[in-house]
Amino acid sequence: MNIRSMPNGIFNQVMEFMRPAFVQAAALCLRDGPNGREVLLVRTLQRQHWIIPKGWPMKNRTLAQAAEAEAWEEAGVRGQIATTPIGAFNYTKIKKSGLPVQCRPQVFVLEVRETHDKYPEAGKRTRKWVGLPQAAEMVHNPELAALLRSL
Repeated sequence: MNIRSMPNGIFNQVMEFMRPAFVQAAALCLRDGPNGREVLLVRTLQRQHWIIPKGWPMKNRTLAQAAEAEAWEEAGVRGQIATTPIGAFNYTKIKKSGLPVQCRPQVFVLEVRETHDKYPEAGKRTRKWVGLPQAAEMVHNPELAALLRSL
């Protein structure tokens, strides 16, 4: 069967896998803890995996500014965001329709200066400060784990 003769639903699913990854913005929230550098992880809403705050680009904001906004919304932290990403990772997001979408968040370091208990997703997400080696073990995504190990 060639791609032109596929039923419409299968064609749409194949095309979903063939598309380039959607760009996202992610914040690697860091601070100096009692035992060295720590990273702030948050739980994903559906699968409850540990991840760093991330989300879609925002109108009239750079990717770095979008990452900074995601850090506030998902983790309740504020600080100094880097303007250049330190890396990226790939993951598959399952859309509400059930179709998978490939995403590639660009990762920006956020040096955390303030942590708040009241923030937009405080009732939805769990957050946790952990050392970099432990964070690399906790995250489900192997590319993100490798990025954490490289720091």
